Amino acid sequence: MQTTPSSLGRLVVWFGELTTPGRLYRRGLWFLLPAVIWILGLLVIPGLALVALSFAERGQYGDVLWNWNLENYSRLLGYGIFGWSPDTILILLRSLWVAFVTTVICVVLAYPLAFFIATQPPRTRYLWLALVIIPFWTNLVIRTYAWQMLLSPEFPFAKVAQVLGLIPADGALYPSAFAVYIGMVTAFLPFVVMPLFSSVERLDWSLVEAAQDLYSSRVRTFFQGIWPQTLPGLTVGIILTFIPAMGMFVIPDLLGGAKYLLVGNLIQQQFYSSRDYPYGAAVSLGLMILTLFGLAIYRRRGQGVELV
Repeated sequence: MQTTPSSLGRLVVWFGELTTPGRLYRRGLWFLLPAVIWILGLLVIPGLALVALSFAERGQYGDVLWNWNLENYSRLLGYGIFGWSPDTILILLRSLWVAFVTTVICVVLAYPLAFFIATQPPRTRYLWLALVIIPFWTNLVIRTYAWQMLLSPEFPFAKVAQVLGLIPADGALYPSAFAVYIGMVTAFLPFVVMPLFSSVERLDWSLVEAAQDLYSSRVRTFFQGIWPQTLPGLTVGIILTFIPAMGMFVIPDLLGGAKYLLVGNLIQQQFYSSRDYPYGAAVSLGLMILTLFGLAIYRRRGQGVELV
């Protein structure tokens, strides 16, 4: 783009067309309009409706009564008609813990997998990437049902656990917290591997070689030569894993046997079983605030890392 002075005003040459900055600005607004409408219709307006709904009341037959109050938020903090109970807070903390553990396990598994794929010959590298993405070709519910079969008493995983005394004879590995973590990790591992692979593929190995020439240990070489270069991809992977893991309800419901209740299951119950839409909206906003709080802490600790 090139600007030229003129007695009639400032003119701009834009892709061979003579125009003015104001006209160029309005044209840009027209290009942005579809995205703005999309964000308003699918994010801003539903979010504001959720906030308004959280201050309403549930009617006798599941209808919404617009009597503005803070009762739903009191219930979210554990205060009910029988006094204070920590159940809801424990569900929120358990969801936070499950998302944290899932993210850590995915990061630990994704690093060697990303390095393995990045060091493969170009002809086979993208074949390995395709194998990582293949689970996305199947619906999450179907994959979760498949884990129910694999962890059932008839399959080798349960039989080995029975021999080792980890579970009773004729017992199964699900429903259990272990099954929930297996399902969560396998569901979110590709979200960490892909951005990490992108960072590892562009790694400057001269820094690693310099660290080795200076007799740096392998641990120190990793944390000072490799870790900083992979932080952008790691940051993206953590965000893509932690946020959906916080609100996941399908995997805990199917592999936890409806006994390992997370905040996603609590929200689902309010909207589909209890028909307590106002309380479900309050819990949803609590989940959003908790997630944003976790992201704010992570961003503060990782300032200077650019998302790519």
